[in-house]
Amino acid sequence: MSKKKAVTRSDLAKALYQKVGLSRKESAMHVEAVLDEISRCLIDGENVKISSFGNFEVRQKNGRVGRNPKTGEEVPIEPRRVLVFKASSVLKDKINSQSS
Repeated sequence: MSKKKAVTRSDLAKALYQKVGLSRKESAMHVEAVLDEISRCLIDGENVKISSFGNFEVRQKNGRVGRNPKTGEEVPIEPRRVLVFKASSVLKDKINSQSS
């Protein structure tokens, strides 16, 4: 299986430019604005739900004791926030209906 290219901010801006007809600069500004707003909401503890795409949620993980797999030594793992994405059933269906 060949390694696939990741979609970048630039790729999103280019797609917006081509499909909507905004200038390249305006397209890049709109992509940045959307990503900044999603980031701000997640940082503030809000969930982000994008219809027919999925949900982004920040969850709090409690501290715990982990183990170094090489040495077996116990290591404390600090409490932290983690980002979770759950794809919508619409997106899952689209992904699974496409042939490889």
